[in-house]
Formats: sequence, structure tokens, C-alpha cells
Amino acid sequence: MKVPFIDILRYEKGFLETTSAKACELLKNGHFVGGPIVGEFESAIKDYTKTSFALGCANGTDAIQLALRAVGVDKNDKVLIPDMTFWATFEAVVNVGAVPYTIDVSRETLHLTLASVKEGVEKFNPKAILLVHLYGWACPETLEIRNYCKEKNVLLIEDCAQAIGVKIKGESLLTNSFAATTSFYPAKVLGASGDAGGVFTTDKTVADTTKILINHGRTGHYDHGLIGWNSRLGAYEASFLVESLKHLDARLESRRSVCQQYREKIKNPALNFLSPSKDVWENGYLSVALMTPETRPAFIEYLKANDIGYGTVYPGAMSAQPGAKDHLGGKISHGHAEWIAKSIINLPCFAYMKQEEIDYVINKVNEFKA
Repeated sequence: MKVPFIDILRYEKGFLETTSAKACELLKNGHFVGGPIVGEFESAIKDYTKTSFALGCANGTDAIQLALRAVGVDKNDKVLIPDMTFWATFEAVVNVGAVPYTIDVSRETLHLTLASVKEGVEKFNPKAILLVHLYGWACPETLEIRNYCKEKNVLLIEDCAQAIGVKIKGESLLTNSFAATTSFYPAKVLGASGDAGGVFTTDKTVADTTKILINHGRTGHYDHGLIGWNSRLGAYEASFLVESLKHLDARLESRRSVCQQYREKIKNPALNFLSPSKDVWENGYLSVALMTPETRPAFIEYLKANDIGYGTVYPGAMSAQPGAKDHLGGKISHGHAEWIAKSIINLPCFAYMKQEEIDYVINKVNEFKA
């Protein structure tokens, strides 16, 4: 059997027919950029996340840049980011003219902690922090970090590219976030058929500013009150997302089942499967296990030999990336991000995996000899 790391083409019955028909309607009506369908999606995702404002944009990287600009991050401002994240988090800070400072994550949770945030704030005195929620989880100390940032008057933007559908204490991660972003890249749990992203906020001023920035800084058709850029959400992507959102809960249930079965049924001591903290309801974006750096290379070769896809999300710390050298303002490193990068392994996980595929992965992993 061959099991891919991800398969995004397992649509619900009738999904392709519905999305194709809606695409034809958009073409007939000349709705290519903007239009009613964008507003329909923004309203739908706002209701789903129970946030105050939701705005669609061109992609997830733009979403971070838009949020940074909208909350007031400007040229040469210091922004803290975790050393374990995707490159978009780092480059978004640089692209708005600010300076990224990396702080280490926990070996146990793979996320920032309140202690590490405090250490970064005390050492660097930043204007803002980008808190990244990885692996379909939420940072365990999200609520405490939000409160701390308010006390210290530090702007908090939350990168939720992997966290749509995640809840903390039964409430959507996005509901009370001052400013948050996501990606609707096709491989995400809620994916478009191409690039798309979103900005969420509880603050009307941030929402109004974001809306202006998305569309060339427009305050009128030929009036430009800000330097923005072209990050409009396309009508077709919005239409695709409207239909995908209708199936999101079923897709998340399927993904969570895969992750839980791995945790319960894989007994190989070479893998240490991680779980979200007790107050966090995951979305099943990724299965996450840690191995010793010495064992992982052999395990990867074993997976390849048995036609099992895998991921290493992520295989390098931000501060160690070649592109970071000329832009990194400073860092706090305890070696955790580098160790995680050499130790993490992600097994196949996607919506509507067949039980025989799940069982095949479980059996083969259990048979691996370190």
C-alpha cells in the first residue's frame, strides 16, 4: 500500500459539481475580484470563528503583513517571533520594515511560553509579538500571554495559519484575539483552490485599516489615504471557501480521529507522540511525534521503503536560515528549536483517510526497529 503524507483531493460527494457550477455563475456574471461572494465568505467565517471582524485577502503571508501594519507596527519597530515557525512569519516582519527578534520555544509544547515571552520583552523591549499556533493546536499559555501583553502595552498578533477550528476552553481561538491571521492555502484544514488568507480582529480600527490596506490604501476609488498593496481575495477563491466551510467540521473530525488513533495505537518507543494541552481542542492539522536526532534518519528511510509519506514540520530554526542573517535583530536561544528541528516527525494525516491506510501506517510504524 502507498499512503501519501497528504491528499487534498478527497472531496465530499457533490463538492466538485457544486463548486464548478458556482464558478460558472461567477464567470457569467463577470465577478472576478470582490463582489458579493467575498462578503458572503467573510460573514460565514466571522460567524464560524465568532470574532468581531473577518477580512479575506490574497494569501496568508499578506495577512500577517496586513495585521502588523494595521495594528501600528512601523519601520524599525522590534517584533518578537518564535524561533520555530514557517518562514512567512519572519519575512512578514521584514517586509513591513520592522526588525524580527527570535525567542526559543519549549521542548515539551513546541510553542512559546509565558516565561519565554517575558524574557524576550524584558531583554528587547519590543513593540509587538507574533504568537504562532502550530500543528493544529494553540499555544498552551495563550490566555496568559494575551493578558501579559495587555499589561505591558505590547501589541499581540496571532499567526493562526494552522489553527482554524482550534478552541481553548470550548471557545474559538480567534474569538477574543486582538489581531489574528490565517492562511487558506489548499493544504490547510480550510483550504482554497489557490492562495488566500484572512485577518481577524476584535478591534474596529484595526479592521477598518486592514480593509484599506488590502486594496491599495483606498479611501475612495481614486483616493488613497495609506500606502497599501493589492491583496484582494478573488471571487472564485471566496466561492470555493464558502463551500469548503460547510464541510469543515466533518473534515476536522476525520483528521482528529487519525491523530488520536496514532497516539493510542502506536506503541513503538522510538516515537513520542505529543498532544495539545488539556484545555485545547485540536483541529487535526498534523500528527506530531519526537524522536532522537540519531534515530530519525533511519526511520525516514524506513517510511520511504514502505511507501509512507511523512513531514518534518519544521526542519530548521528561523534564526539559522540563510536569509535571516542580514535582518535578525537579536535572539534568545536555549537550543530547543534546533533540537526540535532534528527530532520532529509527522505521519500522514488528512481528511477522509481510509481506515486501511491508517492501520497500515500504524502497523508499519510499530514494526520499525530503532
